[in-house]
Amino acid sequence: MTLDTLRLEVPDLLEEDAASLADLNEHLVNARQQPHDLGLQQVLSLLFRLNRSAMTLLERQRALQSLSEEYRHYSAAYLTGTPPPTLFVRLCGELAIGFKRLLLQILQGRQPSRPHLAWCLYMAQYFLAQNLLRHFQLYQEPPPSLWRDSHLLYWIGEHQECLDESVAAAFQPAPASSLRGLYQQMLLLGLSNPFHLAEGECPLLFGALAPLAGLARLLPWDEEEDAEGPIVDLTESQPCLGYAQKPEGSRAYLRRFELGALLVALHEPAPLQSSAERQLLEQVQHHWLGQQQRRHPRAEQDVECSLVVGLPAIHAQLLEQRPERTDTQMLDTSPGGARLLCDPDQAAHLPIGQLVLMLSGSTTPVLALVRWRHLNVEGLHLGLSFLKGLPRPAWLRRAPSAQTHPGVLQSTPTPGSGWHHGVWLPTGQFAADEKLWLQLGGVHNQTVLQLPAANLSTPSVTRHPLQLA
Repeated sequence: MTLDTLRLEVPDLLEEDAASLADLNEHLVNARQQPHDLGLQQVLSLLFRLNRSAMTLLERQRALQSLSEEYRHYSAAYLTGTPPPTLFVRLCGELAIGFKRLLLQILQGRQPSRPHLAWCLYMAQYFLAQNLLRHFQLYQEPPPSLWRDSHLLYWIGEHQECLDESVAAAFQPAPASSLRGLYQQMLLLGLSNPFHLAEGECPLLFGALAPLAGLARLLPWDEEEDAEGPIVDLTESQPCLGYAQKPEGSRAYLRRFELGALLVALHEPAPLQSSAERQLLEQVQHHWLGQQQRRHPRAEQDVECSLVVGLPAIHAQLLEQRPERTDTQMLDTSPGGARLLCDPDQAAHLPIGQLVLMLSGSTTPVLALVRWRHLNVEGLHLGLSFLKGLPRPAWLRRAPSAQTHPGVLQSTPTPGSGWHHGVWLPTGQFAADEKLWLQLGGVHNQTVLQLPAANLSTPSVTRHPLQLA
């Protein structure tokens, strides 16, 4: 791989006349006056044509700077964690294409300045990072070319000695301030099991990684070195090699991802880091070290089953009221959970952390949590984590005759004659230590209790341990 044989993925230039830049700003102003989605569509169409038109380096650079400002304008709608539409994901991809083409024009020049080259590499990498982030946010697999181009941009920066050039980029969520940091921010995001993250957590994690990612280092790989850490092959279409995958590429393109300094920094005080960011970093860091999520061997299945989704519906099902069900297909199962395939239209009702009751033929219904999602051409893939124990309907009141709130009691036998109990409630409905009256299905009496602190919580539901006679 040399600078004269670069294989960055860019579309062919069209034979038609070059796009006119004279009225570009006027078109962009007009687009902002349209409804958000329509304006986004118009900007994307303009960029699509510009990326396939022959232009001078200066013309392309000015056009991309203007379009980057439009990106900043349209991205503001998704800063609160709202999933972006496909149009916005395509805009990120087209901006990456534009800066990759500009980079090729810069490299074809005689002596590009290091700051100029660093800026262009960074901008191309930034929009690849946004494309990656938005695919993960929508629980979709990123295109393989995205990782190939990202590795290649890092390799160019390495050879041009501009990995650590500081670049000021006022984007949100915050990117790292150098090409090295931004590229490693992408690697860490890809290693964080992103399909297990709850709605809105992917952009939060990306921003939390920004001040930390540059502390890691990609070091030359040594076959005889017995060191931990992921291995990156800069010619592959994946962030890092799997831990069971042997490096087979040329040593010139193999790197060991050294995380030592980063892992130390995670435990140091960080005043500007929110508690949500700190908790999320603690949640995902074990994935960077190769600790696998699935602890049990899986058995392939092809079984039709159905889900009762959400705590109110599960409560109704346990009372034999026959609420609406979601038809699914079980693809594999293990003692710890199962993988299901269902209609992608159900994605809005099945976020990460949703409580479900799985019904399969004549077998006992199983309570489970949605642990991960992945959307592809086959449909919506769901990873369920089974919650062992007998589910029973329960009601809670703030006073003996007050309004009832449905809950689900999960009871698990312990060795001997005892039971572990936990009550599932909607997240945020009750506070820890609140005095409540609990009534179980089939029981007329109410039990007075002080609600203990939760021992398991998701964005949708929370489980509180109970001591029952």
